[in-house]
Amino acid sequence: MPRPHEVVVLALPDPMAFELGLASKFLGSAVDAREQRLYRVRVATLDGGPVRTSGGYSVLPEHDASILDEADTVVVPGLHLPTSMPGDRLPGDVAEVLRRAAAHARLVAICTGSFALAAAGLLDGRPATTHWLYAERFATLFPQVRLDPDVLFVDDGDVLTSAGNAAGIDLLLHVVRRDHGSEVANRVARRSVVAPWREGGQSQFVERPVPDDDGAGTAATRAWAAERLGEPLALADLAAHAHMSVRTFTRRFREETGQSPQRWLAGQRIALARQLLETTDAPVDRIAAEAGFGTPASLRAQLHAAIGVSPLVYRRTYRGVTGSSRARWTA
Repeated sequence: MPRPHEVVVLALPDPMAFELGLASKFLGSAVDAREQRLYRVRVATLDGGPVRTSGGYSVLPEHDASILDEADTVVVPGLHLPTSMPGDRLPGDVAEVLRRAAAHARLVAICTGSFALAAAGLLDGRPATTHWLYAERFATLFPQVRLDPDVLFVDDGDVLTSAGNAAGIDLLLHVVRRDHGSEVANRVARRSVVAPWREGGQSQFVERPVPDDDGAGTAATRAWAAERLGEPLALADLAAHAHMSVRTFTRRFREETGQSPQRWLAGQRIALARQLLETTDAPVDRIAAEAGFGTPASLRAQLHAAIGVSPLVYRRTYRGVTGSSRARWTA
């Protein structure tokens, strides 16, 4: 009987508690048709001692980093930033352990675990992702990495990275699917009661709040427009409300928001459509009209361009909300 694939979860200082157990759950539960385990998952720290997690408790694995020499895959859970990388630098012993493992093992980083791989120089010139909240910081620290902040995960062969912690589940299921096929991966997903595959990228989960109305500049007009997204709002209409010329309004708007008025308006309409898809049972054509897209075809095109999924796929993502708690549409 072939030996199981050896997986080592490397618990670096200040790991994210939720992610420490993901590999044991989703790789460790993968079995073949004879119910034989396909992966052996072990957890290690650098010295075999305890590490304190983001959950406020410590874990004491049974192994130290020496078992990395036996690993086929090394999983690096997310790190609690900035404490795990003081001064935005990775401790030298951690970097050396990761580089040694990369010489023979596949590397899988979950969420901010990608910071550790990047700081060790293992993502230079390669595509990668991380949690959208930390994408700007990551890009600043590691400009040599080809960061894609929208996707749920990136598979670059022997190095794989995921977005937020739940996207770590998507990535680990992808690993099982890549190694053993969809049937095995789907079985793992069913046993854990999770979707075997999620469409779209992490931009569908990014928070985009409406800016506060501070009574200055274009804020009042933004608030006014946000209440009238279903109406045809031209740039001239926005400028007139702000009592500015179109040229002045456009310049001030970009200074205050970093976006053009048209792009901001499109983003607000997408946000409203998402909210209605999540919280109401309204038909797509009514949502398209309410959010200012006019037609379902226009809504589908704009939503797919913005977050990579169709309205119906997006709505299915949030069907975990029970029917009794979903709002009914009223005219």
